[in-house]
Amino acid sequence: MFDINLANDILTLAMDRGADFAEIFAEHNTKNNLSIINGKVDRASGGIDYGMGLRLFKGERVIYIYTNDMDRDNLLKMTKEAASGCGEGSTAALRIINADKCETPHTVKISPEKADKCYTVQKLKTAAEAATAYSGLVTQTSVGYSDSVQQVFIANSEGLCKTDERIRTRVSVSAVASSETEKQTGYFGPGALKGAELLDELDMAAIGTEAARSAVTMLKADNCPCGVMPVIIDNGFGGVIFHEACGHGLEAAAVSKNASVFANKIGRQIASPLITAIDDGTIKNQWGSIYIDDEGEYGRKNILIENGILKGYMTDRYCGARMGAKATGSSRRQSYRFVPTSRMTNTYIDAGKSSPDEIIAATEYGLYAKYMGGGSVNPATGEFNFAVNEAYIVRNGKICEPVRGATLIGKGAEVLMDIDMVGNNLLLAEGMCGASSGSIPVCVGQPMLRVKNITVGGR
Repeated sequence: MFDINLANDILTLAMDRGADFAEIFAEHNTKNNLSIINGKVDRASGGIDYGMGLRLFKGERVIYIYTNDMDRDNLLKMTKEAASGCGEGSTAALRIINADKCETPHTVKISPEKADKCYTVQKLKTAAEAATAYSGLVTQTSVGYSDSVQQVFIANSEGLCKTDERIRTRVSVSAVASSETEKQTGYFGPGALKGAELLDELDMAAIGTEAARSAVTMLKADNCPCGVMPVIIDNGFGGVIFHEACGHGLEAAAVSKNASVFANKIGRQIASPLITAIDDGTIKNQWGSIYIDDEGEYGRKNILIENGILKGYMTDRYCGARMGAKATGSSRRQSYRFVPTSRMTNTYIDAGKSSPDEIIAATEYGLYAKYMGGGSVNPATGEFNFAVNEAYIVRNGKICEPVRGATLIGKGAEVLMDIDMVGNNLLLAEGMCGASSGSIPVCVGQPMLRVKNITVGGR
């Protein structure tokens, strides 16, 4: 997708003009989107995003420039302009690059361009119909489909040259339940590093029904009580708290600036001994997986915390160099318009030994957070505030009445230490993560776990 000779000319020119390191990231990304509102097609769109970004290092300085004008003369002119900020005297040697096409293990059965659009619409309508049929209180349904085929070319002045193709597909289902004074929403957004075969693998009717059930349940629920209490957080998207309040603090983008509560703590206990946390970009066909990252490093399984002990960080080339650490296949970006940095892939707390029934039975009184929502986090301190989309009171070891309006308030580092039970039902859930290098697909995950004390806010 990108001429090798032109890549060599760009990199050679950048190095001759004084860069210590030069890197090309080019992409061609084909996207499709489809939405259905209340069972009728509302919008269908598609597009192509293409261009190239050039990153140069000079000492600790980074210069980044990008364009979608792929004319040779323009790219060479752009390179000269970028390298003009490097000065003279680079002693770095350029190695001639050779193309290496990555043979990804993430298999795709139905490429998006071969998908039957009418069939896609019908599958989406199945979810909408199931949600509507669940209850007369469901007043609106919204079902979406999106796919992307991203082809990337990465080359640098150290001789690396790789190409990769990433195909992702995702479905979103939401149901709104309404009364005269309230509205509540249930939402699910499954996705995978797969093609259109995902539609056949998902039970669309079940997803629509569950979205409706969650919305209707919360519409009828009483307000959540406030106070400090034990909280049971269910598996799957419950992992968003670890992702936001702790995961970002383990990225080199924060650690290299000492802007993380976890900086300089390798080998120290930062969590309960029950906690092992992992970032794994190699899980086959998982939404947040990669074969190579956006610097051309192969994805890998990184143990972040093992039995409560901090083992490592997620690092990219630039931030890793500042820390004296090697890259861990964690460099990611939304597109060629963004400078890459250390980011998560599939990040989760690993399974423990307790069953969900044991965790619930061992809780005399507390809150059961079945589905987590969004929230806000201060990355430097780990302080967070998260909404709970669906919650219940636990009383005498049993899940009792539903409550709404619950929020969880605390600090990530403290919550890690206060986890006293970890379930054996690990589950991952799909989402999008926004940071300095844009919005990227990630998975969060965990088994059911219990935090012995956490501040719960209500209405």
